[in-house]
Amino acid sequence: GLKLEHLSSLSMEASKKKCPLAMGLEDIAPLVRTVEEIPEPITTVIKGNIPSWINGSFLRNGPGKFEFGKDNFNHWFDGMALMHRFYIHDGEVTYSSRFLRSDSYVRNSEKDRIVVCEFGTMAMPDPCKNFFSRFLSRFKIPKATDNASVNFVKYKGDYYVSTETNYMRRVDPQSLETKEKVDWSEYIAVNSATAHPHYDREGASYNMGNSYGKGFFYNIIRVPPPEKVAGEDKADFSGAQVLCSIPASDSRKPSYYHSFAMSENYVVFIEQPIKLDLLKFMLFRIQGKSFDKVMTWEPQYDTIFHVVHRHTGEQSKVKYSAPPMFTLHQINAYEDKGFLVMDMCCGDDGDVIGDFTLENLRRGPGEEMDKFYNSMCRNLPRRYVLPLTVTDDTPSDQNLVTLPFCQATAVKTGCGKVLCTHEELYDEELFQYGGLEFPQINYAHYNARPYRYYYACGFGHLFSDSLLKMDLETKKLKAWRHPGLFPSEPVFVPAPNATEEDDGVVMSIIITPRTEKSTFLLVLDAKTFTELGRAEVPVNIPFGTHGVFNEMQ
Repeated sequence: GLKLEHLSSLSMEASKKKCPLAMGLEDIAPLVRTVEEIPEPITTVIKGNIPSWINGSFLRNGPGKFEFGKDNFNHWFDGMALMHRFYIHDGEVTYSSRFLRSDSYVRNSEKDRIVVCEFGTMAMPDPCKNFFSRFLSRFKIPKATDNASVNFVKYKGDYYVSTETNYMRRVDPQSLETKEKVDWSEYIAVNSATAHPHYDREGASYNMGNSYGKGFFYNIIRVPPPEKVAGEDKADFSGAQVLCSIPASDSRKPSYYHSFAMSENYVVFIEQPIKLDLLKFMLFRIQGKSFDKVMTWEPQYDTIFHVVHRHTGEQSKVKYSAPPMFTLHQINAYEDKGFLVMDMCCGDDGDVIGDFTLENLRRGPGEEMDKFYNSMCRNLPRRYVLPLTVTDDTPSDQNLVTLPFCQATAVKTGCGKVLCTHEELYDEELFQYGGLEFPQINYAHYNARPYRYYYACGFGHLFSDSLLKMDLETKKLKAWRHPGLFPSEPVFVPAPNATEEDDGVVMSIIITPRTEKSTFLLVLDAKTFTELGRAEVPVNIPFGTHGVFNEMQ
C-alpha cells in the first residue's frame, strides 16, 4: 500500500516550492487610510462598454475609518465598516458609500476616541473614571463588536452586513442605510457566526457558529427560505435552527474558522490547527491585551473534516483527517460517484492572520516591507476528496479515490479513520502571481455541482495585485495585472440565457496608491478575461474584503 508518511512529506515538499521573492514592493499605506463617505450617488465616467444587460448593485464591504480623535486602531480588521455601492443600469454606473452606523461607530464618534474593543485594538478605560472603577472594568468581559466589516450576506431575502461575532446589521441594499442590530443568540444557541454563509437552491441559508458552556461546540445553522410577507420591514429569523453541534476535539483549544464547505447533501466543517486559547482569552481581557494574540498556529494537530448530512443533521462516523493546513476560503464542493470533492485555498502556516497590523501595512517601500511579504505563506488552491462509503469492510492502506480525474488520495488507516492528501489545483505559472485568495465561482448555477472555472485575486503584494481565472481541466490561468493597480475580490455575474459556465462578466473594484481619487469599477468578459469597460469614480476607496452582486428586477 501507499506509505502515509511518504505522502505527507511529499505534500509538504510540494507546498515549499516558493513563489519568487519580491523586491522593491510599492507603498500601500494609502490603501489603509480613512476616507469620507459619499451617501448621495455620484456619476462615473464610462470607458469602453458596460454591457446593458447588467442591472443591479455591486455591493462591497471593508474597513474605512482607522482612528477616532487621537486614538488609532492597530489592526486592518479593526477599521470601521464602510459599505460601497456601484449601481449599474443600462450601461451607466453611479457610486455611493456609507459608514455602517454600528453601536461601535456611534459610541466611538460620540466620545471621539475608541471605546469599543476590536479584534486587534483594546479600548482603554474612560480616563474620567477613578482608578478603582477603571481597574474593575478590566474584569468585565467586553461585549462583542457589531462593526460588521467583512461581507454582505442574505437571510430570508434581506441583506445584512456581517463580521465574525454574534452581531449583524440589517442594511438597505439601495440606500446603504443601517437598520437594526441582530444578535444570533436571541434566535438560536450560538455565540458567533461566520461571514460566509452558503445558500441552497430553495433559498435557505446555512452558516456555522460557536457555542460554549459544558464544552465547546461548532454548530451548523440553517435559516429557512423567505416566506413572502409584504410590507414587513424587520429582521426575520423565525425557523432558524441548529442542525448539528460538533464538539471541539479539544474543548480548551477550539479551532478558528472563517468559512465551511457545502455540497448538495453535506456540510463539511474543517477543524484546522489555528487554535483559540480560551484561558489566554480571559487572561488577556484582564491584562488589557487585544484578542488577535489568542490565536496560535499549532501544526502538531491534524486537520479534521467533520461531515454532516445537510437534510438530517446526522454526523458521519468516519473521522476524515489531513496533514495540518489552514484555510480561510472555500472554492466549491460537490458529490461525484460516492465521493465528496472539496476545493479550497490553503496555506501551510497559519500565523498570518495576526500579521495584518496597520503598522505592517503602512511600512512604506523598502527592505522591511519586502522582508515581511517574503516571510508570509502563499495560499494555493487544493482539492481534497472524501470517500463517502467507508465501512468496516473497506480495505486499509490503499488509495480509495477512484475518480479518473483526481490525484488526491484517501487511505483508511484504521477503524473509521481516513487520511486524505490533496491534489494541487494549479500549475507552476501561478507562483508568478504569488498564490491566490478570495476565490469566486458562478455560484448561482454551479455551487455544489461539478464545475470548471473559478476566479480569484493573485497576491504578488500584501494586498492583491492581479485578477486570475483558473481552469480546473487544464490548470492553466488567464490574468489581469497592471503595475500599481490593486483589484478587489472578483464577483461573477452570469449573462442572461447563458449556456456555458463562463458566459458572463467578472467585476472588481480597482484602487491605486499612486494617484489620488483614481478608483474604477472594472468589468471583464469572463470567457476571455479581457476588459469590456470601466466606470471611473473620483474617490479614494480603502482596500476591502468581500462583496456581492444584487440583481434588480
